[in-house]
Order: sequence, then structure tokens, then C-alpha cells
Amino acid sequence: MPTSMTSAQAQAARRAVLQAAVDAAAACAGTDPATFFRTDREPHIRWQTRRAQALRLCAACPVRAACAELALRDGDGREGVDDMVRGGLTGPELAADRERQAERLAVAVDTDRDTEGARLDALVLQLHREALAYPHRGVRAPGRQAAVRALADEIRRIRTARRRRAGWEAAA
Repeated sequence: MPTSMTSAQAQAARRAVLQAAVDAAAACAGTDPATFFRTDREPHIRWQTRRAQALRLCAACPVRAACAELALRDGDGREGVDDMVRGGLTGPELAADRERQAERLAVAVDTDRDTEGARLDALVLQLHREALAYPHRGVRAPGRQAAVRALADEIRRIRTARRRRAGWEAAA
């Protein structure tokens, strides 16, 4: 998994991949989540200061695009209501982006609901993590090799079944 993600990569990614990227590399990790949300009855001037701080933190984040994409898919942000920052965008900016990208987001949300596809994504991420944890092929770890082989077999099984259902008999 890359340590940074572009907008195009984020838009093409599945929810599991986006969440894993944010979990692994978010600049806000360890920051109080309240930094990103306006409290009830908070004076506007105080919120402006905290919002600017949150936006600066987001600007330096390598996975800002993934975070913004998750916010869009989650329906975060409301037009005319400046009460949050997520993925380097304010609530009104998120609402405007969501409206501009409504068709694409609808497809992305439907794709995210594909539980078999989500399982496949999770297995691919797990296999990737295993490969990164033990990059040296010369190191023999029979238990680890069996686990990696089992992951690869499960991925192959799911992909083959999906291809058959889609009519890709030759590719299955």
C-alpha cells in the first residue's frame, strides 16, 4: 500500500483500501478528533482558529485524498454549515464536491457494498502485508509460507468464481 495517495487513486479505490491507507498514514493520528469538529455554541472566531489548524494538518497529510473520499462516500458535510474538516475540506466544500460527483459516488458506494469484493480487497491487503513483513524469499518460515499460500489460494478462488459469474469462462 502506498504511503501517499492521489485523488484519482482514492476515487478508484474500494472502502477497505481507503480505510487501510488512512489508518496507516494519517497525519492526524494521535490528534484529538474534536480538533476537526465545531462544538455546539462554539464562537465562530474560536472555530475559525481551530479549523485553520485542522486544515494545516490535513494539507501535510499523505492520505488526505483517501480521507476526503471516505468523507464523500459517508455523506459528510452540509451546504452552508461550517462545522467540520475532513480530508482537508470543510463541511460546505464536502457538500459541494458530493453534489458535483454524485454519479461517481453512487457507483463507488454500490461497489463498496459488494461484500464478496470487499472480502477480496481485505485478502489482497492481508497478502500484501504478509509479503512486506517478510520480503526475503530466502528466509524459510514454513508456517508463514503456508499462510501466504492459503491467502493466495482464497484470492484465486474468489476471483475465479466472480469471473465465471460475469461470463468470463475462458478467463476463469
